[in-house]
Amino acid sequence: MKKILLAAAVAALSSTSVFAADLAARHYTKAPAYVAPVYNWTGFYVGGFVGGAFDGSNGFSTTSPAIAGTRTDSSFFGGGQVGLNYQFAPNWVVGIEGDIGGLSDHKRSFTDGVNTLSDNTDWLASVTGRFGYTWGPGLVYAKGGVAFRDNGGLNSTTAFVANREDTGYTVGGGFEYFFAPAWTAKIEYDYYNFDNTTIATGLGGGNFISYRDDVHTVKAGINYHFNWGGPVVGNF
Repeated sequence: MKKILLAAAVAALSSTSVFAADLAARHYTKAPAYVAPVYNWTGFYVGGFVGGAFDGSNGFSTTSPAIAGTRTDSSFFGGGQVGLNYQFAPNWVVGIEGDIGGLSDHKRSFTDGVNTLSDNTDWLASVTGRFGYTWGPGLVYAKGGVAFRDNGGLNSTTAFVANREDTGYTVGGGFEYFFAPAWTAKIEYDYYNFDNTTIATGLGGGNFISYRDDVHTVKAGINYHFNWGGPVVGNF
Protein backbone atom coordinates (compact mmCIF):
# COMPACT_ATOMS: atom_id res chain seq x y z
CA MET A 1 0.00 0.00 0.00
CA LYS A 2 2.83 2.41 0.88
CA LYS A 3 4.48 1.73 -2.48
CA ILE A 4 1.20 2.46 -4.27
CA LEU A 5 0.68 5.80 -2.42
CA LEU A 6 4.28 6.85 -3.06
CA ALA A 7 3.96 6.10 -6.75
CA ALA A 8 0.73 8.12 -6.98
CA ALA A 9 2.36 11.14 -5.28
CA VAL A 10 5.34 11.06 -7.63
CA ALA A 11 3.02 10.88 -10.63
CA ALA A 12 0.99 13.86 -9.38
CA LEU A 13 4.10 16.01 -8.83
CA SER A 14 5.41 15.12 -12.26
CA SER A 15 2.16 16.12 -14.01
CA THR A 16 2.04 19.44 -12.11
CA SER A 17 5.60 20.28 -13.16
CA VAL A 18 4.82 19.52 -16.79
CA PHE A 19 1.64 21.68 -16.67
CA ALA A 20 3.55 24.60 -15.12
CA ALA A 21 6.24 24.31 -17.74
CA ASP A 22 3.61 24.53 -20.47
CA LEU A 23 2.28 27.84 -19.15
CA ALA A 24 3.53 30.91 -21.00
CA ALA A 25 5.57 33.36 -19.01
CA ARG A 26 3.62 36.46 -17.86
CA HIS A 27 4.63 39.65 -19.67
CA TYR A 28 4.83 43.07 -17.95
CA THR A 29 2.39 45.53 -19.51
CA LYS A 30 3.57 49.13 -19.45
CA ALA A 31 0.96 51.76 -18.54
CA PRO A 32 -0.03 54.03 -21.45
CA ALA A 33 1.98 57.22 -21.66
CA TYR A 34 0.31 60.38 -20.31
CA VAL A 35 -0.86 62.68 -23.07
CA ALA A 36 -0.84 66.31 -21.98
CA PRO A 37 -4.01 68.19 -22.95
CA VAL A 38 -3.78 70.56 -25.92
CA TYR A 39 -6.09 73.55 -25.67
CA ASN A 40 -7.34 75.02 -28.91
CA TRP A 41 -8.46 78.66 -28.77
CA THR A 42 -9.23 78.89 -32.48
CA GLY A 43 -12.94 79.16 -33.21
CA PHE A 44 -16.22 80.90 -32.65
CA TYR A 45 -17.61 81.50 -29.14
CA VAL A 46 -20.65 82.99 -27.40
CA GLY A 47 -21.21 83.86 -23.75
CA GLY A 48 -22.52 86.21 -21.12
CA PHE A 49 -21.25 88.41 -18.30
CA VAL A 50 -22.23 90.28 -15.14
CA GLY A 51 -20.38 93.06 -13.39
CA GLY A 52 -20.38 96.70 -12.44
CA ALA A 53 -20.00 100.09 -14.15
CA PHE A 54 -18.39 103.04 -12.39
CA ASP A 55 -18.47 106.69 -13.39
CA GLY A 56 -15.02 107.88 -14.41
CA SER A 57 -15.64 111.63 -14.39
CA ASN A 58 -14.08 113.32 -11.40
CA GLY A 59 -16.39 116.33 -11.43
CA PHE A 60 -18.08 119.08 -13.42
CA SER A 61 -16.76 122.28 -14.94
CA THR A 62 -19.24 125.15 -15.04
CA THR A 63 -19.38 128.85 -15.89
CA SER A 64 -22.52 129.34 -13.82
CA PRO A 65 -23.01 128.36 -10.18
CA ALA A 66 -26.73 128.40 -10.93
CA ILE A 67 -26.40 125.04 -12.72
CA ALA A 68 -25.83 122.13 -10.36
CA GLY A 69 -25.12 118.53 -11.30
CA THR A 70 -25.33 115.14 -9.59
CA ARG A 71 -24.32 111.70 -10.80
CA THR A 72 -24.74 107.98 -10.10
CA ASP A 73 -21.32 106.63 -9.15
CA SER A 74 -21.95 102.93 -9.88
CA SER A 75 -24.50 100.56 -11.38
CA PHE A 76 -25.04 96.91 -12.25
CA PHE A 77 -23.81 95.87 -15.71
CA GLY A 78 -24.82 92.63 -17.48
CA GLY A 79 -25.07 91.31 -21.01
CA GLY A 80 -23.48 89.04 -23.58
CA GLN A 81 -20.68 88.70 -26.10
CA VAL A 82 -19.86 86.86 -29.31
CA GLY A 83 -16.44 86.49 -30.90
CA LEU A 84 -13.93 84.64 -33.04
CA ASN A 85 -10.36 83.63 -32.09
CA TYR A 86 -7.39 82.42 -34.10
CA GLN A 87 -4.40 80.78 -32.37
CA PHE A 88 -0.99 80.88 -34.07
CA ALA A 89 2.79 80.60 -33.66
CA PRO A 90 1.68 78.62 -31.43
CA ASN A 91 1.01 80.55 -28.20
CA TRP A 92 -0.54 83.74 -29.56
CA VAL A 93 -4.23 84.42 -30.03
CA VAL A 94 -5.83 87.16 -32.10
CA GLY A 95 -9.56 87.75 -32.43
CA ILE A 96 -12.55 90.03 -32.74
CA GLU A 97 -15.41 90.41 -30.26
CA GLY A 98 -18.71 92.23 -30.04
CA ASP A 99 -20.58 92.74 -26.78
CA ILE A 100 -23.56 94.61 -25.37
CA GLY A 101 -24.78 95.08 -21.83
CA GLY A 102 -27.48 96.91 -19.93
CA LEU A 103 -26.93 99.32 -17.03
CA SER A 104 -29.31 99.31 -14.07
CA ASP A 105 -29.08 103.01 -13.15
CA HIS A 106 -26.38 105.14 -14.71
CA LYS A 107 -27.25 108.81 -15.05
CA ARG A 108 -26.34 112.43 -14.35
CA SER A 109 -28.91 115.07 -13.46
CA PHE A 110 -28.72 118.86 -13.81
CA THR A 111 -30.84 121.75 -12.58
CA ASP A 112 -30.76 125.52 -12.55
CA GLY A 113 -33.15 125.62 -9.62
CA VAL A 114 -36.24 125.54 -11.82
CA ASN A 115 -35.51 123.44 -14.88
CA THR A 116 -34.03 119.94 -14.96
CA LEU A 117 -32.23 117.66 -17.39
CA SER A 118 -31.08 114.04 -17.00
CA ASP A 119 -28.36 112.29 -19.00
CA ASN A 120 -29.03 108.51 -18.85
CA THR A 121 -26.96 105.64 -20.23
CA ASP A 122 -29.06 102.49 -20.42
CA TRP A 123 -26.65 100.27 -22.36
CA LEU A 124 -23.06 100.06 -23.58
CA ALA A 125 -21.78 98.11 -26.58
CA SER A 126 -18.45 97.64 -28.32
CA VAL A 127 -16.70 95.99 -31.25
CA THR A 128 -13.09 95.28 -30.35
CA GLY A 129 -9.99 93.47 -31.49
CA ARG A 130 -8.29 91.11 -29.02
CA PHE A 131 -4.66 90.05 -28.81
CA GLY A 132 -3.32 87.67 -26.19
CA TYR A 133 -0.84 85.05 -25.04
CA THR A 134 -1.91 81.53 -24.06
CA TRP A 135 -0.23 78.82 -22.04
CA GLY A 136 -2.39 75.68 -21.97
CA PRO A 137 -5.78 76.49 -20.47
CA GLY A 138 -5.00 80.14 -19.68
CA LEU A 139 -5.17 83.25 -21.87
CA VAL A 140 -4.20 86.80 -20.93
CA TYR A 141 -5.27 89.44 -23.44
CA ALA A 142 -5.65 93.12 -24.27
CA LYS A 143 -8.50 94.59 -26.32
CA GLY A 144 -9.57 97.86 -27.89
CA GLY A 145 -12.00 99.29 -30.40
CA VAL A 146 -15.12 101.36 -30.96
CA ALA A 147 -17.77 101.86 -28.25
CA PHE A 148 -21.46 102.74 -28.48
CA ARG A 149 -24.24 103.73 -26.08
CA ASP A 150 -27.97 104.46 -26.35
CA ASN A 151 -28.71 107.70 -28.19
CA GLY A 152 -31.93 108.53 -26.37
CA GLY A 153 -30.42 109.27 -23.01
CA LEU A 154 -31.23 113.00 -22.69
CA ASN A 155 -34.49 114.00 -21.03
CA SER A 156 -35.25 117.68 -20.39
CA THR A 157 -38.23 119.65 -19.10
CA THR A 158 -37.13 122.91 -20.76
CA ALA A 159 -34.66 124.53 -23.11
CA PHE A 160 -31.46 122.90 -21.90
CA VAL A 161 -29.12 122.30 -24.83
CA ALA A 162 -26.84 119.27 -24.70
CA ASN A 163 -23.85 118.21 -26.79
CA ARG A 164 -23.50 114.45 -26.17
CA GLU A 165 -21.43 111.87 -28.05
CA ASP A 166 -22.93 108.40 -28.42
CA THR A 167 -19.90 106.82 -30.15
CA GLY A 168 -16.47 106.63 -28.55
CA TYR A 169 -13.67 104.19 -27.87
CA THR A 170 -12.88 101.44 -25.39
CA VAL A 171 -9.68 99.73 -24.21
CA GLY A 172 -9.21 96.98 -21.67
CA GLY A 173 -7.88 93.55 -20.90
CA GLY A 174 -8.55 90.36 -19.03
CA PHE A 175 -7.81 86.75 -18.20
CA GLU A 176 -9.70 83.72 -19.57
CA TYR A 177 -9.38 80.06 -18.51
CA PHE A 178 -10.62 76.68 -19.81
CA PHE A 179 -12.29 74.98 -16.82
CA ALA A 180 -14.02 72.24 -18.87
CA PRO A 181 -14.02 71.07 -22.50
CA ALA A 182 -15.26 73.98 -24.65
CA TRP A 183 -16.06 76.17 -21.59
CA THR A 184 -14.04 79.13 -20.32
CA ALA A 185 -14.48 81.64 -17.52
CA LYS A 186 -13.10 85.16 -17.68
CA ILE A 187 -12.61 88.34 -15.71
CA GLU A 188 -12.17 91.60 -17.60
CA TYR A 189 -11.70 95.35 -17.13
CA ASP A 190 -12.81 97.88 -19.78
CA TYR A 191 -12.60 101.65 -20.03
CA TYR A 192 -15.17 103.51 -22.18
CA ASN A 193 -14.67 107.12 -23.27
CA PHE A 194 -17.29 109.28 -25.02
CA ASP A 195 -15.33 112.54 -24.99
CA ASN A 196 -16.87 115.57 -23.20
CA THR A 197 -20.55 116.36 -22.73
CA THR A 198 -21.71 119.96 -22.41
CA ILE A 199 -25.07 121.08 -20.99
CA ALA A 200 -26.11 124.70 -21.61
CA THR A 201 -29.15 126.58 -20.30
CA GLY A 202 -30.23 127.81 -23.72
CA LEU A 203 -30.76 131.25 -22.23
CA GLY A 204 -27.57 132.71 -23.68
CA GLY A 205 -24.80 134.33 -21.69
CA GLY A 206 -22.48 131.32 -21.99
CA ASN A 207 -23.92 129.51 -18.95
CA PHE A 208 -23.07 125.82 -19.19
CA ILE A 209 -21.75 122.80 -17.33
CA SER A 210 -19.44 120.19 -18.89
CA TYR A 211 -17.79 116.92 -17.86
CA ARG A 212 -15.66 114.11 -19.20
CA ASP A 213 -18.04 111.32 -20.21
CA ASP A 214 -16.26 108.07 -19.36
CA VAL A 215 -17.05 104.79 -17.63
CA HIS A 216 -15.00 102.02 -16.00
CA THR A 217 -16.42 98.48 -16.04
CA VAL A 218 -15.46 95.18 -14.41
CA LYS A 219 -16.98 91.96 -15.79
CA ALA A 220 -17.00 88.28 -14.85
CA GLY A 221 -18.16 86.06 -17.69
CA ILE A 222 -18.40 82.62 -19.25
CA ASN A 223 -17.95 81.50 -22.88
CA TYR A 224 -18.79 78.39 -24.88
CA HIS A 225 -16.25 77.66 -27.66
CA PHE A 226 -17.30 75.83 -30.84
CA ASN A 227 -13.65 75.17 -31.84
CA TRP A 228 -13.85 75.73 -35.57
CA GLY A 229 -10.10 75.20 -35.71
CA GLY A 230 -10.32 71.43 -35.00
CA PRO A 231 -10.83 69.07 -32.06
CA VAL A 232 -9.07 69.37 -28.74
CA VAL A 233 -6.44 66.63 -28.26
CA GLY A 234 -6.07 64.98 -24.88
CA ASN A 235 -8.22 65.12 -21.81
CA PHE A 236 -9.12 68.19 -19.76
